[in-house]
Amino acid sequence: MKLKIAKTKKDVAVDFCRYLAIVIANREKVHIALSGGSTPKVVFDELAANFQPDIDWKKVHLYWGDERCVPPTHDESNFKMTAEHLLSKIDIPAENVHRINGENPPGHEAERYGTLLDAELPKAMGLPQFDLVMLGMGDDGHTASIFPHEIQLWESQKYCEVAEHPDSGQNRITITGQLINNAAIVAFLVTGKSKAEKVRHIIKKESGHGELPASLVQPDSGKLLWFLDAEAAKLLT
Repeated sequence: MKLKIAKTKKDVAVDFCRYLAIVIANREKVHIALSGGSTPKVVFDELAANFQPDIDWKKVHLYWGDERCVPPTHDESNFKMTAEHLLSKIDIPAENVHRINGENPPGHEAERYGTLLDAELPKAMGLPQFDLVMLGMGDDGHTASIFPHEIQLWESQKYCEVAEHPDSGQNRITITGQLINNAAIVAFLVTGKSKAEKVRHIIKKESGHGELPASLVQPDSGKLLWFLDAEAAKLLT
């Protein structure tokens, strides 16, 4: 595990973009699972505004680690956010963008997307392998769309599952633990003081941390990075 602590959310985005540009430059073809949320939005804006000359998007394939079960035009769609802040501003072939069809029946879409990942991703240890998985973390310690009340989904033998938000009851499609931990690189992007307690709980492996889905992120490659702002990291010292 490596920690990269920056002063602000914008600084976190810049640090991650620099790292991402290096990852992409060093590979002939790159498969990346994206995250939704406020910090990735800043990352996407930074990539579009300041990293165009540094990244050959034609060799990049984009996927989503989770998606709300809404149409791609819905304001809560992770795809819509990515399209507005990144995809519409970069030169990436349409066939390199593999969205989760949130408008489809959830069970059907989880199966379809799992089949797509199996077909599109290279294999390692007998499983599909992303080159990089971006993850966020909620105030409750959830990651992707695996929440504490459904932590058993982490161990699913399926590549994708249907999850349920604990408050709204909204269905979401999420990749499962075996795909996250089989990735070549996993990068958390976590910002804000509301995350500080869970960040400390997980990174210091305090009692009960195993009940938080984000604590189960332990890639077999050993390459786990946490990009944190000062507020999220304030309880680590």
